[in-house]
Amino acid sequence: MKKVLLVDDDAGIIEVLRLYFEKEGYQVSACMQGDKAVATFNIANPDIVILDLMLPGMDGNDICRELRKISDVPIIMLTARTDTIDKVVGFELGADDYVAKPFEPKELLARVKAVMRRYEKSEASDKKNSSDPASGADENSEVITYPGFSVDKVKYVVTVDGKEIYMPPKELELLFFLASNPNRVFTREQLLENVWGYDFYGESRTVDVHVKRIREKIENPDREQNWCIKTVWSKGYKFETK
Repeated sequence: MKKVLLVDDDAGIIEVLRLYFEKEGYQVSACMQGDKAVATFNIANPDIVILDLMLPGMDGNDICRELRKISDVPIIMLTARTDTIDKVVGFELGADDYVAKPFEPKELLARVKAVMRRYEKSEASDKKNSSDPASGADENSEVITYPGFSVDKVKYVVTVDGKEIYMPPKELELLFFLASNPNRVFTREQLLENVWGYDFYGESRTVDVHVKRIREKIENPDREQNWCIKTVWSKGYKFETK
């Protein structure tokens, strides 16, 4: 039986979601205080977390940050805010999806199932790669290297001129995808599909913000580089190599 943790200070939302999830066969735990969410998580050991952004004691972003230090279970954020930047911050902290309030419980259930499918597929792939020598998926197959630059998707490390650069997971995954397909143009929608997943309900501006932050970290206008992330106007982006 799958287990879900609901973290929201609205008792009505908790009760409605509890009924829907239990009907779908989930075991439900709930928490209404932000500062108790991590402790509740450790006790409940859920397979997925539904996390409100605005909470008393500790907000959803801080909780997401703390949970990512101890677990990679899927997290879906609930928010009454509509600003794209709030969503981008959440994704950088490790959230897997966003659902805006008010929402239909059936939509949230669909999001949960979609996120769980991606997570389980990724987990199964990781186990296969680590346990099946015949698969050919050794560590080096997940490392992209160019002169003065490398991105390692196994260790989640980006290196530029011998210096390790910190990147949140989605920035690194976006960079890895582009660098794995040099000189190929991808639309924002294609990048959302390939990096965030087929069932991701994001906005194209999410890609723009991530690309901007990646560029700030890896590109240096004061030195010659044989690679860069190039904007292709009216199309999207490509990792250009010379």
